[in-house]
Amino acid sequence: MSAAEKPPLMLYLAAPRGFCAGVDRAIKIVELALKVYGPPVYVRHEIVHNKYVVDGLRRQGAVFVDELDEIPQTDQPVIFSAHGVPKAVPEDAAARNMLYIDATCPLVSKVHKEAKIHRKRARDILLIGHKGHPEVIGTMGQLPQGAVTLIETVADAESIRPQEPDNLAWITQTTLSVDDTSDIVGILQRRFPSIVGPHKEDICYATTNRQEVVKVIAAKSDVVFVVGAPNSSNSQRLREVAERSGAAASHLVQRAADIDWRALEGVRSVGLTAGASAPEVLVDEVIDAFRSRFDVTVELEHTVDEDVVFTLPRALREKVAEMEAAV
Repeated sequence: MSAAEKPPLMLYLAAPRGFCAGVDRAIKIVELALKVYGPPVYVRHEIVHNKYVVDGLRRQGAVFVDELDEIPQTDQPVIFSAHGVPKAVPEDAAARNMLYIDATCPLVSKVHKEAKIHRKRARDILLIGHKGHPEVIGTMGQLPQGAVTLIETVADAESIRPQEPDNLAWITQTTLSVDDTSDIVGILQRRFPSIVGPHKEDICYATTNRQEVVKVIAAKSDVVFVVGAPNSSNSQRLREVAERSGAAASHLVQRAADIDWRALEGVRSVGLTAGASAPEVLVDEVIDAFRSRFDVTVELEHTVDEDVVFTLPRALREKVAEMEAAV
């Protein structure tokens, strides 16, 4: 199809989008562990929620397992995912004499520390999050069973009957909808005026930034596409935010092959963003797919610069330094 035959399309490209500092750090941890220790390197659960990333690391020699008992007796390291793990997992690894490396995002670790502080101060803890998500499992697993109550919805916030209503604290999953969480927190603060919250918001900077810019592009777009995995919480929230912010429809796609082009007949404007665990190569792939079918004009919608970088675990940094010094 020649350019003259292609229908025009305005593509609003969100910035920031894609990898956050925690995801970037987790992937680098696996890549450096493979470099330092050689394959195989074992990873408990998906290091981040993206099939393209996981498959790429698997090709380099990473072996992904659900639980530690799937790993044979070995001197090779096991890495814990960016979402965090219950404290029983590193305890189990230590009992098995495993070399383990924790790739938990530092912003998730911050929430773990908050939970432990609230526990020391004998507060009832309410965790705003989604049941079954690895991050929620990891956070609740920092404390004894029953110490944390999960709040998923505004209905939960209205109906919860804590044992210590005057000695409460709330924490959150880092990848939630900013607006939904605000509604839930508002209810909790109305019902329990003395409830204690985080000194600094738990929802991470990347989640907030990506949701803010998707609101901008959704208001100008017929359809919004979010590049991300179906089990990625932050990607699902981006899709929801786009729908609430003016787009007639929003779709989560893992890559260009997932796009239903028949549904785009008559569309003149599209918004495009990517969840925090989606690599830029997949965004480029989607843009190329649009260019093959439309006469595309790309307009970058840039709301904020991100310069957050998290340091790698000390033990891994030292190993890398030793290896480089020996060369």
